[in-house]
Amino acid sequence: MRSYLPVLCSASIGAAAAFVAQRPTVPSSPPPFVVGTTSLPSAATASATETDADPLGLTPELRKITDAFSSIPDEKMRYKQLLFMAGQLQPVDDSVRIPENKVPGCLSTVHVDCTAEMDDERGEKVVTFVGDSDGLLTKGLVALLIRGLSGCTPEEISRVDPEFIHAAKISQSLTPGRNNGFLNMIAMMKRKAQEVAGDGDADDTGTAATTTTATDEKAKEEDAAGEGGEIITTFEERDGKPMYNAILSTLIPVLKPTSITLVDNSDQHAGHAGSKGWEESGESHFALEIVSEAFGGLASVKRHQLIYMLLGDTMQKIHALQISAKTPDEV
Repeated sequence: MRSYLPVLCSASIGAAAAFVAQRPTVPSSPPPFVVGTTSLPSAATASATETDADPLGLTPELRKITDAFSSIPDEKMRYKQLLFMAGQLQPVDDSVRIPENKVPGCLSTVHVDCTAEMDDERGEKVVTFVGDSDGLLTKGLVALLIRGLSGCTPEEISRVDPEFIHAAKISQSLTPGRNNGFLNMIAMMKRKAQEVAGDGDADDTGTAATTTTATDEKAKEEDAAGEGGEIITTFEERDGKPMYNAILSTLIPVLKPTSITLVDNSDQHAGHAGSKGWEESGESHFALEIVSEAFGGLASVKRHQLIYMLLGDTMQKIHALQISAKTPDEV
């Protein structure tokens, strides 16, 4: 039975960043989703009454995720949890990234697909989803839906009311365009669940409207604008420059930038010796210019906080990091 994802509940950006930076060491089956000192009940203890009478028609797993997110008191902590979930999403095969699996009306490029198999215990087909996105926050939303809907029947999936995003307080972290994209994700996952199980067309009652709205058109334009830049996946490591290598090796796989430049200005600040980076390798001051879809909908200060959080321990070893963080549309 699946357990809850942990909440990045450190009050400081540095501590939270250290946790994210270490995510490759997180076990595939993470510990319970803890809020403060209280753990929510396991799936094994969920009552049939709770499952059958859910006011938003949520699956048991989606109900637990919703309750856990709603109990997080701070928007930043909820945002960090979505980023953590994005980092835990399993990679997909390129065969998933086809036009038939692309979710329309999303600010980022999103692909979702599913398979169905017979559950011998239940005597009915259950659906398993896969998906991915080139936007970090959107990828977290995809991970949330995959976790909450996989292992359920098409009928159970069709009952989910997308308004749960407000109950979970996740909508507070989304721009109107991303909120609309989220609704489109749910609508497409419902439809695919029905199709793969051979149940005909999905009933999209209560989901995003199928007609194209003005928001849809804007999202599509922004989506298309972001496809022109090639995502950077590698960089050339520098011998004797561990801080430089650590910064790029952390930011590139997570933020998936279309442009990234890191300049070591340490030689201009020799009088600021004393940082661990300076003591280890003569590295103390850097200037970072980065362009990424992950910054969409974030104010400048939040973009900087996101970078500080991701770099974690590395930030404690250098004296200063000058940041210019933009989206492709802002370049």
